[in-house]
Amino acid sequence: QVQLVESGGGLVQAGGSLRLSCAASGTIFSFNFMGWYRQAPGKQRELVATIINGGATNYADSVKGRVTISRDNAKNTVYLQMNSLKPEDTAVYYCYYRRLGGETYWGQGTQVTVSS
Repeated sequence: QVQLVESGGGLVQAGGSLRLSCAASGTIFSFNFMGWYRQAPGKQRELVATIINGGATNYADSVKGRVTISRDNAKNTVYLQMNSLKPEDTAVYYCYYRRLGGETYWGQGTQVTVSS
């Protein structure tokens, strides 16, 4: 019902910036929230940031002050602006879409690599 296409990952030096995008297509409900998880090699997947359709946001403590999540509801697209990147931010970042009823859809993942 929902397809998520991620883009914007890549290689960046420590202190640099990246902007991830996640475009949703299909049947988009009015009340939903979207966001990003990440998974580093050998580690469990962890929540990075979420945003509801009304604009309220939530961030992991590890990225607060460095990451901003936003959404363009007209385009059904969510953005993750990441600044002051650290090597520990290196991970595969997965976009997700969750409906009020609890259905969750996942993007294919995009690799973010931060070198020192």
